[in-house]
Amino acid sequence: MGRIRELLQNRTVRAVLLAAFALLLLLAVGLTFGKRSSSYEPTETETRLSRLLTEIEGVEEATAMIAEEDGRAVSAVVLFGGKDSILVRSRILDITSAMLRLDKKDVQIYLRS
Repeated sequence: MGRIRELLQNRTVRAVLLAAFALLLLLAVGLTFGKRSSSYEPTETETRLSRLLTEIEGVEEATAMIAEEDGRAVSAVVLFGGKDSILVRSRILDITSAMLRLDKKDVQIYLRS
């Protein structure tokens, strides 16, 4: 017991123990909170809409996210890659609002960078 007490009185030993404890704490926090953002899986409707939108001339890729309340779509966001033109955006808007039965004002369209 006296040997442990002597070790703990040494400043270098205390600094090493404190650093090891801080490292373990950071590791635990990282494992607990680090992977939450990558767990999103698109719904079947989002996947179907995304695939449909890639059939539009000028759209190379599309990702749709749909906000729902009580099982009903209330808004949508579409990210697309390809040709950015008024015609392409208009077609995306028409198809998305028709498929989801949304007002066009409830659909946001953005060009993927």
